[in-house]
Amino acid sequence: MADSLTITDNRTGKQYEIPIEYGTYPKRSAFVRAFDLRQIKVADDDFGLLSYDPSFMNTASCRSAVTFIEGDEGTLRYRGYAIEELAHKSSFLEVAYLILHGELPTPAQLEEWRWQITHHTILHENIKTFMEGFRYDAHPMGILVGTVAALSTFYPDAKNITDVRSRSIQIHRLVAKMPTIAAFAYRHSIGMPYAYPDNDLSYTGNFLNMMYKMTELKYQPDPVLEHVLDVLFILHADHEQNCSANAMRSVASSHSDPFVAVAAATAALSGPLHGGANERVLRMLQEIGHKDQVADYVKQAKSGEYRLMGFGHRVYKNYDPRARILKELAQQVFEVTGKNPLLDIALELERIALEDDYFVERKLYPNVDFYSGIIYQAMGFPTDMFPVLFALPRTVGWLAQWQEMLKDPEQKIARPRQVYTGESERSLVPLEVRG
Repeated sequence: MADSLTITDNRTGKQYEIPIEYGTYPKRSAFVRAFDLRQIKVADDDFGLLSYDPSFMNTASCRSAVTFIEGDEGTLRYRGYAIEELAHKSSFLEVAYLILHGELPTPAQLEEWRWQITHHTILHENIKTFMEGFRYDAHPMGILVGTVAALSTFYPDAKNITDVRSRSIQIHRLVAKMPTIAAFAYRHSIGMPYAYPDNDLSYTGNFLNMMYKMTELKYQPDPVLEHVLDVLFILHADHEQNCSANAMRSVASSHSDPFVAVAAATAALSGPLHGGANERVLRMLQEIGHKDQVADYVKQAKSGEYRLMGFGHRVYKNYDPRARILKELAQQVFEVTGKNPLLDIALELERIALEDDYFVERKLYPNVDFYSGIIYQAMGFPTDMFPVLFALPRTVGWLAQWQEMLKDPEQKIARPRQVYTGESERSLVPLEVRG
């Protein structure tokens, strides 16, 4: 067999021929099926060989055509299109259509898509009542998780996941309503009345309207900030099989409706190692305090006293392409909002780290979280809203992963194996004689 792996089991001396298969890029994505290892046995009643891979460090759980990352080169593509090109030439709703449908929309398709999203932004009044039940100091991310899950009870038709038309309607609802829920969660947390959607505004412009509208009759978002937020949403729309995408697929593999699956993905995103990472960067920069202190901080980070936030990535072993784009966007934002003093600290930290052999050898380059928090802070978003801002665009990626999983005949309900390390068989001792 030409493309195969020959395995010799030294326990038995037997040889096994395992076929090698390929993804789109044969030189980069060769794989063997883990189930093929089951044929490797010591005896007929042996379960067979398992592959053990904590945290999925080297296991592909699915085939996907949505997003491609080449970590060594620092490449990110949605449906084959480079993230740099999409960020500079497309709107978020255009990219959302691409991710969900596989192709960029025609003008007519984009107009229909924009209309569907715009006219599903309103929330049922009972949902507002539900949200008002949260404490005044409830974290916006907790409100988002709970409210999205509650939407499942408002749209029972969402359980018909095998119907293509029904799936399309739920996608429109989720993409449209997530910004409304997020903005309402923010307004609830600061004790402000809700600002309703404005169908005349863009997707990101409307979100800014619902966040910040006060007494004016018509809110007009700053065009620069509206554009920057649109690009930020593009950069965060999908990112292969990350923790929250895996949660989306795992929960939805039981054929739950998309609302509870998105709630589960949002919950996964709420953790500080995922959606909360940019907040940790911001706190690090505040702790450093001044660019003159950066060199000392880096020295202490190298000795293990501190951990450098915003550097390095599980996948990227080069400069995160999203970070390059955000570095440019930061300057545009600060021309409108005034310069964030943390930027000087960030730039100095990046300069020192990229010149230091310690970081270069370990391939610790700035990632997307390094600049996003500074930008969000300059735009007036509180740190509690940072993971929420991540969840809004990522909903598109989650739904694309959901659709893809449902159409994949190889996918079944997620049920990983385990390597049992507990006690072997024991006999129960009566309670009265124990100890």
